[in-house]
Amino acid sequence: MHSDIFPSTPPAAAATAEKHEEEEEEGRGTWKHAAFHVATTIATPAAYAPLPFALASLGWPLGVTSLVSGTLATWYSSLLIASLWKWNGKKHITYRELAGSIFGFWGYWSVALFQQVASLGNNIAIQIAAGSSLKAVYKYFREGGSLSLQHFIMFFGAFELVLSQLPNIHSLRWVNALCTFSTIGFAATTIGVTIYDGKKTDRNSISYSLQGSSSRKTFRAFNALGIIAFSFGDAMLPEIQNTMREPARKNMYKGVSAAYGVIILSYWQLASCGYWAFGSEVQPYILSSLSVPEWTIVMANLFAVIQISGCYQIYCRPTYAYFEENMLSSKATGRFPLRKYLVRLIFTSIYMALITLIAAAMPFFGDFVSICGAIGFTPLDFVFPSVAYLKAGRMPKDAKCRLSMQLLNFAIATWFSVVAVLGCIGAVKFIIEDIRTYKFFHDIRGICLTSTKYK
Repeated sequence: MHSDIFPSTPPAAAATAEKHEEEEEEGRGTWKHAAFHVATTIATPAAYAPLPFALASLGWPLGVTSLVSGTLATWYSSLLIASLWKWNGKKHITYRELAGSIFGFWGYWSVALFQQVASLGNNIAIQIAAGSSLKAVYKYFREGGSLSLQHFIMFFGAFELVLSQLPNIHSLRWVNALCTFSTIGFAATTIGVTIYDGKKTDRNSISYSLQGSSSRKTFRAFNALGIIAFSFGDAMLPEIQNTMREPARKNMYKGVSAAYGVIILSYWQLASCGYWAFGSEVQPYILSSLSVPEWTIVMANLFAVIQISGCYQIYCRPTYAYFEENMLSSKATGRFPLRKYLVRLIFTSIYMALITLIAAAMPFFGDFVSICGAIGFTPLDFVFPSVAYLKAGRMPKDAKCRLSMQLLNFAIATWFSVVAVLGCIGAVKFIIEDIRTYKFFHDIRGICLTSTKYK
C-alpha cells in the first residue's frame, strides 16, 4: 500500500525513470547472461578469498553455520527481489526505484544511500585486491622491481576507466562471461594449491583455536560476520533483471540459481580448505598464505584480476546512472550528440580518480571488506528483500505457508540487522588500529594485504 504523503519516487527521479523507459530498449539478455552478471557481482576473488580467515575468526562450528546460512539466506533473498519484478504493474529498472515504489520517499533514498556505500566500498576493496594481485605477478617476473602497490592500483584504475565508457550492463555480457570462467579458474587453482600446501605442512603444527584476548576474539568474530556478509553482496539485482528478455522473472530465477551453483562450489570448498590447510594463521586474503608452486599462484592472481575487472564495472553503474540522469536531458543530447559521451568521460574520470586515491592511500583490504559488507550489502541483500516482500503483500494464499514465510522473512531481517551492527563495530575498530599503525600510501612487499593485527 503506497503512502499518500510521499510519492513512490521523488519527482526528479520519476521524470528520469520515465525518460529511461522511453530510451531503454527491451531487455535482450537470457538466463545465461543473468547467471554471468550475478556470478560476476557476487563470486569475486575479493569476496571469497577472505572466507578462510572469516572461518578462522569464528571457529569451525560457528564459521560453517554462518557461511551456509549466509548462502541460503541470500539465495532466497535474491529470488524474492526477482519476484517483485513489475510487482505493481510497473517495471522498476533500478533498486532504488523498486524501493520507492514499495516504501515511498524514504525507501527510495535509503536504498540509494546503501547502494552507493556498497558500490564505493566494494570497488575500493577490489581495487586494492587487483593492485595487489598485479604486483604479485610483477614481483614473480621482476623480484627486484621498483614499482609499488600504488602504481598497480593506478594501472588498474586506468583500465577500468576505459571499460567505463561502455554504455550499460548488457554491453558487459561478454566481459562478464569471461569473468565467470575466471571465477571458476581462480577457485579451482586456489583450492588445488591450498590442498597441496596443506598436505606439505606438518599437520601437528596447525592450530584451529581462536587467537588473542577475549575482547580481540569478540571483535574478530564481529569483523568476520561483516566479511561473510560482503562475500554475498549483490546490490544490483533489479538493474541486472532489467537486461533480461521476457519472461524476465523466470529468466532471473534460473540465472540466480545457476550463479549460486557456482558460488556454492567455490565458496564452501575454498573456505573449508583454506582454514583446514593453515588453521588460525590463515591470512585475510588466501593468496597471502600460499607459497608453492609459485607459477600456480601467479595464475590465480591473473584469474583474480580478470574477474575483478568485470565486477568493478557492474558496481560503478548506479553511480554513473545517478549523475547521467541529473546531467543529461533529451533536448541537450539531441542538439549536441557528443555531449552524452563527454559527460560520461568527465564523471567516470572523477569517479575513478576518487576510488583510486582512496585505495592507494589506505590499502587495508580486510577492513574495507568488512565495513562494506556491514553497512552496504547487509541491508540490501538480507534485510530489504525480506521486508519489501512482506510490505508488497505477495504472500501465499495458504495460511500455513503464509505464516511460515512471514516468520522466515522476519527472522532473516532481524538477525542480519544485528549482523550489520556487529560487523560495523568490528570493522571500525580495526580500521582505527590500521590508521594508527600505518602511514598513508603504505606499500606491501608481496601479495600480503594484511596488517600486523592478523599475524
